[in-house]
Amino acid sequence: MADAFTKPKPRRTTMKPDRYDPIAAALKEDIGAGDITTDFFVPETLHTSGRIIAREKAIVAGTGVVAKVFRQVDPSLDIHNLRHDGEEVAAGDTIIEVRGLARSILKGERVALNFLQRLCGIATLTRQFVDAVGNHATKIVDTRKTTPGLRTLEKAAVLAGGGGNHRFGLYDMVLVKDNHLARFEGLSAFAERIKQFRQERPNIRIEVEAEDLEQVRAFVEIEGIDVILLDNMTPAQIREAVALRKDNIQFEASGGITLRNVSRIAATGVDYISVGSLTHGARAIDIGLEMTHVPS
Repeated sequence: MADAFTKPKPRRTTMKPDRYDPIAAALKEDIGAGDITTDFFVPETLHTSGRIIAREKAIVAGTGVVAKVFRQVDPSLDIHNLRHDGEEVAAGDTIIEVRGLARSILKGERVALNFLQRLCGIATLTRQFVDAVGNHATKIVDTRKTTPGLRTLEKAAVLAGGGGNHRFGLYDMVLVKDNHLARFEGLSAFAERIKQFRQERPNIRIEVEAEDLEQVRAFVEIEGIDVILLDNMTPAQIREAVALRKDNIQFEASGGITLRNVSRIAATGVDYISVGSLTHGARAIDIGLEMTHVPS
């Protein structure tokens, strides 16, 4: 059994292959038929050097995305990363330098900064949670509460911040919640279904959500379950649940996790703490681009 949620299993779905490009979509949304301001007021041959600068302390994430934004606008632009994903920067530090036609840089500026500010915000918040866990072995992981179309980028930012990735989608892991359990009339029927799935899909991770300690006691007796999700339990309840551990079952705490209480929850001995706010509640980092004219 894997000890982290960082590697998704191969996708098995009837959906068509995903060809969505969030960068192309963002550029089309912003530039549309053309940048009328830049095309009229900026000379066509003017060359510029631009520095993308952090205006506050942050953890870097999304530098590769920024490079792709500018290269989709103009492949001739020269992009140089001075700081890499996962590194800490202070206010005033330059993260990326870009050189080339001023028109091209201006057309890609806002989209590049939008991605970078968002992804750095996720990485920074993740690092805060990771640091708050301290020396406990608990792993901070994300959820599926991501911006539609940006899940891959946002989950990469979580990794840059030192966290781990939970399942990427509905296709790579089983997570049985209360609405799934409602269809079963008894525990034996559910246990039999787990057994059947394990036989048919032996390499897929199985997690089951428990709302109380009674369910935990029942789930630890079911062969084939990898992880029990402890939903909205107090630290005392989580500690009691973890004490019921059998075989290699792991435990994940979720619900109501904040920077104030995450250390207490990690101290219970739980293996994972999933935090939806890493992706849906992160504040964008203040980042700007400063340009200087480069003589021809």
